[in-house]
Amino acid sequence: MASMLKTRLVALLALVLAAAVGFFVYTSEINKTRPFKLGLDLSGGTHIVYEADTKDVAAGDIGETMEALRETIERRVNLFGVSEPVVQVESGGVPGGGRINRLVVELPGVTDVDQAMQLIGKTPLLEFKLMRDMSGVSQEELEKKTLDEVFIPTPLTGRFLSRSQVIFDQTTGQPKVLLAFNDEGSELFAKITKENIGKVVSIFLDGIPISSPVVREEITGGTAEISGGFNLEEARELVRNLNYGALPVHIIPVGTQTIGATLGSAAVSAGVYAGWIAFALIALFLLVWYRVPGIIATVALCVYVALNLAIFKLIPVTLTAAGIAGFILSLGMAVDANILIFERMKEELARGKKLSDAMHEGFSRAWASIRDSNLSSIITAVILYYFATTPIIKGFALVFAIGVVTSMFTAITVSRTLLYALGVKGQGKFVRVVFGSGVR
Repeated sequence: MASMLKTRLVALLALVLAAAVGFFVYTSEINKTRPFKLGLDLSGGTHIVYEADTKDVAAGDIGETMEALRETIERRVNLFGVSEPVVQVESGGVPGGGRINRLVVELPGVTDVDQAMQLIGKTPLLEFKLMRDMSGVSQEELEKKTLDEVFIPTPLTGRFLSRSQVIFDQTTGQPKVLLAFNDEGSELFAKITKENIGKVVSIFLDGIPISSPVVREEITGGTAEISGGFNLEEARELVRNLNYGALPVHIIPVGTQTIGATLGSAAVSAGVYAGWIAFALIALFLLVWYRVPGIIATVALCVYVALNLAIFKLIPVTLTAAGIAGFILSLGMAVDANILIFERMKEELARGKKLSDAMHEGFSRAWASIRDSNLSSIITAVILYYFATTPIIKGFALVFAIGVVTSMFTAITVSRTLLYALGVKGQGKFVRVVFGSGVR
């Protein structure tokens, strides 16, 4: 008796807590400061396709060049405050045996095509800056300072850099980065290193520090080594950033599309409306077909929706029309586990078992099927996300995977807790009717 009362109290407290948290989140400043992230198709924005001129690039270097191009432009649009930009490379063959390498840029919230193209086409800046003497500054004060307060610009910029490459320390085997300057850059670098031995000379790309080596000695001859304790992949990335501080290849806009905010708002409204209809139909089916367990499943479905929306805000997940479709699809799949459990309970009741035993057997024996079906769905979502070449498919896969994982929790934990909390016992006709299913 005491154990059953404790279970009821726990379930009641959990529901009250969930309702309180939900009310707080959706009525407080959190809801205003952490709105849902909407993709280009829902929030409006600009879609631009560029074709890269790679005719002068060696065939084996095209992939690396396009990746450097993507990273440079992505870094630029992030720097200018564009929310959730998408920058991706598309490559394909053309008649005659050639290949077209294109760069697709999506900028949510930017509906001025000229402004968008200006953001993308601006030449990036590679700089070398000296760190000021911060010996008397506390860590807390240092964190409050801006980069301009910490670093001093030098005349040495990326236009004096001839090339960079990855080399390896002959003693430790650790990767290092070798810099080579032109004649003017060599003189500047020698002067800077001579006057600043023991100090930090940071390398900035688009205003962001990407490496901060310490000057150990004057460096002449036009070359320098950066040994920052990084791994091979980090060294290669640094070399790529240094070599392609400016756009590595010329790009030509071949297509633009502006999606207005009105169209995006209509798509959001349609998606939300479809979601409500789907939820209502599923809840109606559960209530009519499964009676008391159906009520429990509907409550668990409400918890499922609330958890998903909270996760979308916290990660945050960028919602597209495809992502909303994935969420609506996951609503239907979220009740699969409950249906398996309830059908198993009905079978155990038909065999003459008490309700408490039927509940236990229903959850216990249905678990293997629930686990396998949801695991296969998760694997499918992971494959879709990993191999997808467009953000539409990635968004669908991510939302779908989150939904499947959340549904396993709500079906097994929430539904079981609430069912046990009812405290109904026996095996009579009344129990079979309210805990059965179908039209009988």
